[in-house]
Amino acid sequence: MTDAYDAIIIGAGHNGLVCAAYLAKAGLRVLVLEARAAPGGGAVTRPFAPGFKVSACAHLLSSFQLRIARDLGVDIPFAATHLNTIALDEGGRHITLTADGATGAGLSVQNQAAYGRLSVRLRAQAAWLSGLMNMPPPRLMDGDWRDAGTLAALGWRLRFGLGRKNMRDLLRIIGSNIYDVLDDAFDDDRLKGVLAFDAVLGTALGPRSPGSVLTFLTRRAGEIHSAPGGYALARGGMGGLSDELAEIFKARGGALRTRSSVRRIVVRAGRASGVELESGEIIPGRIVISNADPKATLLCLVGAPHLDALFAHKISKIRDQGTTAKLHLALDKSPEFTGLSPAETGQRLIIAPTMARLERAFDACKYGEVSEEPTLEITIPTLHDPELAPGGRHVLSAVVQYAPYNVKGGWASKKNDFTERILDRLEIYAPGLRRSILHRDLLTPDDLESGFGMSGGHWHHGELAFDQMLMMRPVPGAAGYAMPVDGLYLCGAGAHPGGGVMGAAGRNAARVILRGKDL
Repeated sequence: MTDAYDAIIIGAGHNGLVCAAYLAKAGLRVLVLEARAAPGGGAVTRPFAPGFKVSACAHLLSSFQLRIARDLGVDIPFAATHLNTIALDEGGRHITLTADGATGAGLSVQNQAAYGRLSVRLRAQAAWLSGLMNMPPPRLMDGDWRDAGTLAALGWRLRFGLGRKNMRDLLRIIGSNIYDVLDDAFDDDRLKGVLAFDAVLGTALGPRSPGSVLTFLTRRAGEIHSAPGGYALARGGMGGLSDELAEIFKARGGALRTRSSVRRIVVRAGRASGVELESGEIIPGRIVISNADPKATLLCLVGAPHLDALFAHKISKIRDQGTTAKLHLALDKSPEFTGLSPAETGQRLIIAPTMARLERAFDACKYGEVSEEPTLEITIPTLHDPELAPGGRHVLSAVVQYAPYNVKGGWASKKNDFTERILDRLEIYAPGLRRSILHRDLLTPDDLESGFGMSGGHWHHGELAFDQMLMMRPVPGAAGYAMPVDGLYLCGAGAHPGGGVMGAAGRNAARVILRGKDL
């Protein structure tokens, strides 16, 4: 093993690159292997029509951790920061959510005040959860003193960090649904709809689903200590951030190989000792770290024969069927939304008119159907970053709920119809948009699985739910990034704290590895 790398990382997604940069900074000899032509994973920029480029999956920065940027010297190239969220109304009576509050036509003073009160209350609770994101979760089965200390710290922060009132309120609502919480607070359907959308985006939940308060708080928690300080667009698309991380890693002596697909993780005498590429090349390593999802890592790259049968069964039962699609449009001009100024058009736009309609959209997904009225998160990045399209032309990018992975009849037969439904929805708010379309590209969960290696087409490598979060992620007994195969670790979204372009999983994994006994 004298010629072995200290660490081999499978996958150059942002978490893999963050983990690699920390390890290289500590003086380790690190190799990152990426199957595709460029680093970034889901945080990548790619062409989708002649002259047009787009952030392929994730398109907004809101949760990349400030401490990571400081630790590694990440200089994020921003095209726009502090984007507002605008809830689109079919009649043009839109409401805008800013860092300071909520405004809009017909939004009562009472609703504005209630929004301020709720924001303060939920921000305090999200801040407690944010603290959990940036520490390795305790493993409840080992009895390690560090784990006992972590649990004690969590209890202390819950009781004395939040205070008695906020603690009681958090414990009362955290397992409930966002529908009831918002219905109690507001009487404006537009305000309730846009906030409920943030609770269910990227999940297999509707506003009435138990646990949707937890997913709402998790989203807010990721934003609290973020480098962007709110919603932002990376210059050059999300690939701008990934390229920056790759350069930082290589500047610290790290090696990055693209077009290097891993066939299997080499396991000898119960220990991960390297990888074999699809080319047949075997690369030895003292440890192997996977940025791939848990199922792909453990069931495909390691293989069930190297795993305890019960553990392999638990991994196979991870709920990871995605419900989210991504639409890209190449346009010959900037879209014109009814009631929006050009400056407002460049913000984060949400189509989720009411919680009831959002729930109905989810109903179809529950039964394997595409939604009649899909809900959307829209950006027009070329209004801030014109280099993404030819002169005078634009890109519209939209995250679409709900698009079930196992759609009845298969995506080959449903894709075009679903695209038409999405365009019908957009046309209501931006009349004439269809006439501007030069090219369209819809990525379904099926495309995300085949094109980006996400099992089930799930952006988060598994549902964010009580039984798949914190000490339970990816499964009980494997929450501390170290897997039950010696020398094997996870560092991606399938590990704590989950998905989103925050980098916390990569940083946490690096901390565990550096304080462990494998190096």
